Amino acid sequence: MKRTLGTCYYPEHWPEEMWAADARRMADAGLTWVRIGEFAWSRLEPSPGDLQFEWLDRAIDVLGQAGLKIVLGTPTATPPRWLVARHPGMLAVDAEGRPRGFGSRRHYCFSHEGYREECDRIVQLFSKRYGGNTHVAAWQTDNEYGCHDTTLSYSEAACEAFREWLKDRYGSIEALNRAWGNVFWSMEYGSFDEIDLPNLTVTEPNPSHALAFRRFSSDQVASFNRRQTDIIRTHSDAPIGHNFMGRITEFDHFKVGDDLDIATWDSYPLGFLEDRVGADEAHQRAFVRQGDPDFQAFHHDLYRSVGKGRWWVMEQQPGPVNWAPYNPAPLPGMMRLWAWEAFAHGAEAVCYFRWRQAPFAQEQMHAGMLRPDNADAPALLEARQVAEELQDTPDVFIAQSEIALIFDFDADFAWATQPHGAGLNYFQIVFDAYKALRKLGLSVDIIRAETRDFSDYKIILAPGLIYMPHDLKSALSEVDAHVVLGPRTAARTADMVIPVPLPPDMPGLDVTVSCVESVRPDMPMPLLGGGNFIGYREELEGSADIVLEMETGQPAAMRSGNLTYVGGVCDETAWTRLFKNLCADAGLPTMPLTGGVRCREAGDLRIWTNYGSEPADTPAGRIEAAGVLFEEL
Repeated sequence: MKRTLGTCYYPEHWPEEMWAADARRMADAGLTWVRIGEFAWSRLEPSPGDLQFEWLDRAIDVLGQAGLKIVLGTPTATPPRWLVARHPGMLAVDAEGRPRGFGSRRHYCFSHEGYREECDRIVQLFSKRYGGNTHVAAWQTDNEYGCHDTTLSYSEAACEAFREWLKDRYGSIEALNRAWGNVFWSMEYGSFDEIDLPNLTVTEPNPSHALAFRRFSSDQVASFNRRQTDIIRTHSDAPIGHNFMGRITEFDHFKVGDDLDIATWDSYPLGFLEDRVGADEAHQRAFVRQGDPDFQAFHHDLYRSVGKGRWWVMEQQPGPVNWAPYNPAPLPGMMRLWAWEAFAHGAEAVCYFRWRQAPFAQEQMHAGMLRPDNADAPALLEARQVAEELQDTPDVFIAQSEIALIFDFDADFAWATQPHGAGLNYFQIVFDAYKALRKLGLSVDIIRAETRDFSDYKIILAPGLIYMPHDLKSALSEVDAHVVLGPRTAARTADMVIPVPLPPDMPGLDVTVSCVESVRPDMPMPLLGGGNFIGYREELEGSADIVLEMETGQPAAMRSGNLTYVGGVCDETAWTRLFKNLCADAGLPTMPLTGGVRCREAGDLRIWTNYGSEPADTPAGRIEAAGVLFEEL
């Protein structure tokens, strides 16, 4: 499939006489796609029932006549003020009981039925009017589900919907009381109507209650999205996507992806470095103008899986942003590098956000492809370069890797419910494992926990799966590949209760976790031969072979056959030691990389990227700072 570029445009922000010139300029720069409409509800319907779609008709026609393809976004992320007045209960409520008010965006609760019906109405009007429009070549539902901590809502609407969800899940209040262990602290309920949301309790709520609420909230996102996709498909055959975000784990993206044709995500490497990567200050300083060398790649691989092979970058950082703790400008070349890195991981399109920097409102400090005075910004210059290179570069396609890494949003819910130590979280454990693999020059497939066919992989990693259903245990125990489990594998039942037999209770693996501890992260627990456990350790018993050992003499990782259990949170050195040995056993060559140099195999090419601020040598040749190098295989 041909790789393409695009941008995000807001015709409602600019005088209509500018549209045609903007469209020609986009096409001349080599752009193919333009996303519009996702924030325009107040201009489409300025008052109840007063539909003003004609301006959008003209905008679509102007852009389409210039040869651009339209991604049309449903406007449900920004309900207008009159709609909030009509449905005051639609506002989400935070964990402290405060409404998330009007005056920004994403000011709605996924559970409010009145708002869902309003969304049904506007999406029906949208898809009926534009479903047959030849310029509308793709759709986007809403915008950035879960951004700004908006998945979990503690509203009255959410409480009512949660009770119904619990009835469907447990059937009887007696079954719920047993499953949650509500005899503890006299928390037993007499009916589902007595159950409130797990906030504003005197001390922590029952973890079974808290986990159930997170699962419910995730399901509400998926059902909200499904209502939109079902409506769009009655009027249009164009593919439907949603633009996910980096390190938003409060809802199950795979379940939302089940109703999409394409997964897209919004990539902001410099903004994410400060507040989402989890890097120390030295790392942040080293990559302040480039972004973390692995964070974007992780999400590229994740959303390739969510999209079942089809995925885009819907918003690519074009320069300084406005929302991070600090907002530096990228090094020259980074916007080209970020695009090629996405293509190396299989992206069909990379779209820069946004076309022109807005001189007003919340994002006026957010760069665009054009400056506010209409002059070219660096992003446009680098996009032109990428567009030219795409014409001369062999097509990129992604073959299946020989290494699979399971990522499970439900596991993240469980870790967030009961981290057991400050700073411990599921995402960081999985991301650290991914980083160690990348630094060995390896390509990785990220797969969902519902996968049961692992026959094409030589190494399968499943760290941190707190709940592991029996059929997944059986599937992993029967594969020929090396399987890495732990920490906390199968440490809880589906209802967040410690199981007996004690975990991991894995067929063919003679390891039992007898005790766990969490310690301060500034007190590393050294491993014999190098590396540390950081913040969390398990005491392991059993007859399995010891493959990593604490300096104190206790087992750190144990193996039976091809099953390895890791009893702690590994640092980079520990992960690297383990993975190098597994790769040697599996016959997979490694290629240790240093600094910001990384690579990804993409069909007949290996694409090298250098996130470093200085040139670097690679097995394929010298690569400039913020540079890209193509190696034919």
